[in-house]
Amino acid sequence: MHGEYKEPGHKLVVVDLDVEDKKLTHVQIAGDFFLEPDDALARITAAIEGLPEDSHAADIAQAVTNVLKPTDELLGLSPHGIATAVRRALGKSIDWDEIDFEVIHGPVVSPMINVAMDETLIEDVAAGRRKPFMRIWEWDSPCVVIGSFQSVENEIDWDGMNRHGVTLCRRVTGGGAMFMEAGNCITYSLVIPTALVDGMSFKDSYPFLDEWVMEALEKVGVKAHYVPLNDITSEKGKIGGAAQKHFANGVMVHHVTMSYDIDANKMLECLRIGKEKVRDKGLRSAVKRVDPMKSQTGMAREDIIDVFLDHFTQKFNAKPGEITAADIETAKARCGTKFDTEEWTFRLP
Repeated sequence: MHGEYKEPGHKLVVVDLDVEDKKLTHVQIAGDFFLEPDDALARITAAIEGLPEDSHAADIAQAVTNVLKPTDELLGLSPHGIATAVRRALGKSIDWDEIDFEVIHGPVVSPMINVAMDETLIEDVAAGRRKPFMRIWEWDSPCVVIGSFQSVENEIDWDGMNRHGVTLCRRVTGGGAMFMEAGNCITYSLVIPTALVDGMSFKDSYPFLDEWVMEALEKVGVKAHYVPLNDITSEKGKIGGAAQKHFANGVMVHHVTMSYDIDANKMLECLRIGKEKVRDKGLRSAVKRVDPMKSQTGMAREDIIDVFLDHFTQKFNAKPGEITAADIETAKARCGTKFDTEEWTFRLP
């Protein structure tokens, strides 16, 4: 069995092994990494030898960590990277090129249906009714989408929401509130097997899953980078943020909202800015109009989206996909039982 993994910012690690009596045997580790002293490799290999074949990545990484000495130097190599290569050899972890992707744009639906589809479409992928996909949202009315664990009272200013006709939705992922008007931001959902990030920490999985969009942003003239945990930032300030949820069915959603031309004054009339956020980020920067993608690129939102779609399609050999009328009806039904109910929206009042 053969597995390879190149951790972001690290070197390639290659693992070959066999399985006998449900245990790992004949383990060999190679790659273009640097490791001092030489006998550290023998200790690492011995730590993996004999582990149960169903060992989780965290268990493998811990076994490697346990045999490392304070004087060992791992350059371009990490216990996590070794563990991921082992899991790939076992077929438990996968790479991008093993996923048959679809790429979808739209359709234009209500914000509530978009949020519901981040649950219903995942169920379809898990059941094999739909391929993994990247979908760029379109919506027909202004909304604030709060994170799964946010309090409505802490986040929402109802005077501003009512004055501007903004609806409220709660999504399945964590993270902060998103103020979204049609045409003022770009939001996408990436739905994939959780095995793609097997063994990764949440901190590492965010830039890993958004590497493609960093490349697409560079194509449109935006130099962006990740600020842990989940912020995407350019030289001129924050562009957006990411959130994700891992489902028990082996599929996960990772989504990103990036500002194109957000009216921050209107946003602040709808959202409450807590003292801690003001202290951390500064009130002046919070009320400043945020339009990094529009101002930095000079491009129409539709043209930027075309670059995103084309780059994802070319990078991952994705095929066009679609959201059917039946998909929308399923999402509408889920809104009626969950996402458009007070029990869900105000579960943290």
